[in-house]
Amino acid sequence: MMGIPFVVNPADIDERIPQDLDMKDAPEYLACKKVEAIAQRISTVQEDIGWILGADTAILFDGKLYGKPSSKEEAAGMMRAFQGHDHEVITGVALYNDNLHDITTRQSVSRLSFAPMSEEEIEWYVNTGEWHGAAGGYRIQGLASCFIRKIEGSESGIMGLPIFELYDMLKEQGYTFIEK
Repeated sequence: MMGIPFVVNPADIDERIPQDLDMKDAPEYLACKKVEAIAQRISTVQEDIGWILGADTAILFDGKLYGKPSSKEEAAGMMRAFQGHDHEVITGVALYNDNLHDITTRQSVSRLSFAPMSEEEIEWYVNTGEWHGAAGGYRIQGLASCFIRKIEGSESGIMGLPIFELYDMLKEQGYTFIEK
């Protein structure tokens, strides 16, 4: 969308969260870990690393952090918990700039409200498979939008990459989209 050339380079990291870390900071922590892992991997094969972007999204609901469900049953359980309630969607973004040898981070916190859902609706949604790889087991840009009553905050942040925060970080570090 922003016209930035990129290469996808998945990070294989340990996603366990330190016990003393505030749950709200977990996505930002994981985004940094992803960036650090990729920077280390790339630096072994090339000198100029360039820019590395990492992001992580989690749901905070009822004092518990929800990531990506590992099964259809877990996804259904998440939807049962969220239906009829509000929860926070937290996306952490980390940007490494090799010229500065620095990682900048930002966090996007949004609030989302699901309408009450019947068991049939939950089963139907989970059977679509949209829950695969999605924090909280849903994607707002897909069929889950049928059940979303209200969003406060960043829609792109809920999708997993908050564009405002990304643009702000890039602009702060001298990257420009504007041709002069």
